[in-house]
Amino acid sequence: MGIQLIKIAAVYFFIGILLGMYMSINHTYNYSSIHAHVNLLGWASLGLAGVIYHLFPAAGESIFGKVHFWLHNIGLPLMMTGLFLLVHGYEAVEPVIAAGGILVTLGVLSFLYTVFTNIGTRHDK
Repeated sequence: MGIQLIKIAAVYFFIGILLGMYMSINHTYNYSSIHAHVNLLGWASLGLAGVIYHLFPAAGESIFGKVHFWLHNIGLPLMMTGLFLLVHGYEAVEPVIAAGGILVTLGVLSFLYTVFTNIGTRHDK
């Protein structure tokens, strides 16, 4: 689980860098919120979770570790796609952003539970 998250995080890092370069080259910063979310929730958060799951394999293989993986990786693209469309004036997409945000939040809650129940116990070997 850890290695998969690190690889996915690297993809988000690349997307975030490309988006930042695009905004810089064109001197338009309409996508700043997307850029920030991709880098924080994609690159940084998933990368750190991947390292944690790699160091503590029982956490990554737990049911809540897997729930975290799927909720986060379904919710984030959904939220970012909705945010992209919102920036382009499609206000009807706000529920999609909310749904993605809820999925990511539930995923992070699963991660929190996973950390507290699998790390620092005899199962973290």
